[in-house]
Amino acid sequence: MECLRKSSLWALPLLCFFIVSFNNGVNASHKVYPELQSVSTVDVKNVHRIGYHFQPPKNWINAPMYYNGVYHLFYQYNPYGSVWGNIVWAHSVSTDLINWIPLEPAIYPSKVFDKYGTWSGSATILPDNKLIILYTGIVDANQTQVQNYAIPTDLSDPFLRKWIKPDNNPLIVGDTSINKTQFRDPTTAWLGRDGFWRTLIGTRWGNKGIALLYKSKDFMKWIKIQHPFHSVDDTGNWECPDFFPVLLHGTNGLDASYNGKNVKHVLKVSLDVTRFEYYTVGTYDTKKDRYIPDNTSIDGWKGLRLDYGNYYASKSFYDPSKNRRIVWGWANESDTVDDDIKKGWAGIQTIPRKLWLDPTGKQLVQWPVEELENLREKKVHLSNCKLNNGDTIEVKGITPAQADVEVTFSFSSLDKAEPFDPSWADLYAQEVCAIKGSTVQGGLGPFGLLTLASEKLEEYTSVFFRVFKAQDKYKVLMCSDASRSSLENATTMYKPSFAGYVNVDLAKKRMSLRSLIDHSVVESFGDGGKTCITSRVYPTLATYDNAHLFAFNNGTEAIKIKTLKAWSMGKPKMNGSFCHSSS
Repeated sequence: MECLRKSSLWALPLLCFFIVSFNNGVNASHKVYPELQSVSTVDVKNVHRIGYHFQPPKNWINAPMYYNGVYHLFYQYNPYGSVWGNIVWAHSVSTDLINWIPLEPAIYPSKVFDKYGTWSGSATILPDNKLIILYTGIVDANQTQVQNYAIPTDLSDPFLRKWIKPDNNPLIVGDTSINKTQFRDPTTAWLGRDGFWRTLIGTRWGNKGIALLYKSKDFMKWIKIQHPFHSVDDTGNWECPDFFPVLLHGTNGLDASYNGKNVKHVLKVSLDVTRFEYYTVGTYDTKKDRYIPDNTSIDGWKGLRLDYGNYYASKSFYDPSKNRRIVWGWANESDTVDDDIKKGWAGIQTIPRKLWLDPTGKQLVQWPVEELENLREKKVHLSNCKLNNGDTIEVKGITPAQADVEVTFSFSSLDKAEPFDPSWADLYAQEVCAIKGSTVQGGLGPFGLLTLASEKLEEYTSVFFRVFKAQDKYKVLMCSDASRSSLENATTMYKPSFAGYVNVDLAKKRMSLRSLIDHSVVESFGDGGKTCITSRVYPTLATYDNAHLFAFNNGTEAIKIKTLKAWSMGKPKMNGSFCHSSS
């Protein structure tokens, strides 16, 4: 494809203000709207519905697993409305993680131990290939939470359509030391060398976030370890904890019960206060049943995140069919509850990602599962295209509203990297991005992509890099800036400048970026998946065939598009109608 520069398109005004929100712009995942939770969907608006990300036909959504050749996605779903409430465990199945068949809900409130809600949990495969789900049940109007279990009625059914909740529930009830209204989301259980099963449950005491550990010999009688498995002051309630081993070398995944050598462990928690997900890499002391983060992992709000954008309540699982660990997250809407009701749906699942430990041992790497590439259709290719200061190049020949883009940028020198202002040292990356956005001219950057863009750039979501010189080292900022993503709802819509820093080997003088663009979501992966950012956006002009895609440079250092590959993405089979059992 020919490289055509359009410098004039970058003559845009500079915003002189910014707003940073530390609750990720979304409502708490368990905020109930009694007057709205059962408002039926009259009409589903399709203008911002995604094409290849997972989403049910309508209404509101929020534990995946692989079993006997089938992938199962259980997800929190409101069958009656497009806001949170009436939550059941919806159930869809797939053989490739891309095309999905919907089934009847697996678990729904029906017993005294879950009368007021069936909330998140995890699936565990026992050594005899039997299957069990642990989930949080709500027993009263005061939101008292207990941990229950469910089992499939027929293991010979490949889709596991029917589930029962035995009467010996609940299995775990909080003692007097536990905040029983913040006591939820049991992890996948793992089997220790001592023959005891273990699971973690998220909670808080005061403002201290805590992961509690429970042990059981038979999976039915559980006892709490007296000391916390791990806790951190001033982090608030811990939701959706996840705990798993990772190999020190290589990209293969491990089962949660792996007891071999050459591993680290990862503890991930979803922080209810910030609506972000944080993780640390560390050591699991199996004798003391404690987790100790490495001194290279910041333990708290400024720590590493699985995703620096609109991404929450993730869950990972081990996939033995391809010897990999897969993580799956939820991306809520960034518009208002009223908007959700009008459009008739809310929430999507991000693309499942393979996950492994970076060779440095300090962070995780994530990459879209390889099966996604089967949806690639029309392809365009650019190479050796130079971008001077203010240049843009439009990527034509694909459908920019539903695309997969991989690009490698290169540059000849680091000399023009801007100084990193010492006053930014205590700022979060997204605050720096809000100050130094894509329209603010720099030295080495900003350069990247303008996704879901209108023809004249009234609307766009920019995904870009910017390099700073900080004393004796460089800092690479990656941003996914939604501040110009839509002309609508300027005062009510959350349009953040999401950002994170990327650990790039700058000696190579190149950086890579992959963006999955899907109508109202842009999922981006920096430097091979070291930093990931998901943005939810709602363009008014840049929709369907009116969406455009540009590469740009707004820095004084010339940038070269070493290679750019982009594909139109097909639409998988997804949740067309419910499959009922034949009984």
